[in-house]
Amino acid sequence: MLTALFNALKVKELRKKIFFVLAMIAVYRIGAFVPVPGVDPTQFAQYFGEGGILGLLDMFTGGALQRFTIFAMGISPYITASIIMNLLTVVIPKLEELQKEGPEGRKKIAQYTRYATVALGFVQGWGFTMFIRNMGAIPNPNFASLGIIVLTLTAGTAFLMWLGEQITEKGIGNGISILIFASIIASYPPVFRETIRMIGIGEVTALNILVFVVVGLAVVAAVIYVQQGERRIPVQYSKRVVGRRMYGGRATHIPMKVNQAGVIPVIFASSVLAFPVTIAQILPYDWAQRLAEALRPEGAIYLTSFGLMIIFFTYFYTAITFNPQEVADNIRKYGGFIPGIRPGRSTASFMDRILTRITLAGAIFLALVAILPNFMFPLTRINIEFGGTSLLIVTGVALETMKQIESHLLMRHYEGFMR
Repeated sequence: MLTALFNALKVKELRKKIFFVLAMIAVYRIGAFVPVPGVDPTQFAQYFGEGGILGLLDMFTGGALQRFTIFAMGISPYITASIIMNLLTVVIPKLEELQKEGPEGRKKIAQYTRYATVALGFVQGWGFTMFIRNMGAIPNPNFASLGIIVLTLTAGTAFLMWLGEQITEKGIGNGISILIFASIIASYPPVFRETIRMIGIGEVTALNILVFVVVGLAVVAAVIYVQQGERRIPVQYSKRVVGRRMYGGRATHIPMKVNQAGVIPVIFASSVLAFPVTIAQILPYDWAQRLAEALRPEGAIYLTSFGLMIIFFTYFYTAITFNPQEVADNIRKYGGFIPGIRPGRSTASFMDRILTRITLAGAIFLALVAILPNFMFPLTRINIEFGGTSLLIVTGVALETMKQIESHLLMRHYEGFMR
């Protein structure tokens, strides 16, 4: 591991990318402590003692929401906008054509996503502002101060969106995922301090710690195993002669990952569930408060909905990123075939059938890991809120980022992280 890190820092281009990512994370963490003008954060922070969906949102912002800083909304409006644009791409033919146009079309869709992010950020910022006004956290709630708060929150989300795009373009890994990764890691130290305090007063024993560590390591190993798991579809290319040269005649394979979507379904499901609950907590109606209470993160309705949405988004994102018909057409175009399967439609149906089966296994695994820690408290007495969600995201993002660093090292004939 240390040798691989040293090799990564020896490559100038890779070193610049790593330092750029670290610098952007530092900017993000500094901004997470810059308060929004006109708000009394201590009054707002008292509400977090009651738990609920705000704790989940605070995890994705690394404590910025509890302190009510300029990054209090985090990147959740961008995630919601991305989900909406992906759904509209399937429904609206014009957007589907843009998606197929290549880089230029995707640039336009990305631009539409930015506009949608700003609009959703404004709506969510207004909702948060009304919420804290009702709590009495705004000392002078006139029109000007409320407008400044909404604009500050919206600008903070827009800046984070730009920051994530810069990390993706000039750094290593997916910028939005890395920002969420940094937020989750930043929320761990308070949990560790609380655990140490509970050990000191005797509420947590050495056996509880041992069980927690063993289960945590087992879950991390399982996440890595499933993330790396793949079904290899053999493909044979027939020989063909072009001029005096012979091409083809080789055997290869198409890797179909068990979890094609990575940690995206967990992030999507968390954001989608957080949005209506946040709105329900803001609205001053009895039915809205009952809805917010029913969808408490530790409740059965929330956990069931969370698991089902993870399964849905796993299939949805896999369908967007892997098109069996397109892969089958490319195989036939270059003279390839799957042994025992007719080229064309039969090949597409064969791959679609396999993809459906292995995606089901990956989706159920993601859902189980996401909700598992909610049942671990009786065994460990260690209360890590949303531990499964955070563990999946942290492990998945770290693994994908290491893969990218690995590819850079292997291109330059260095030994990487993975054996």
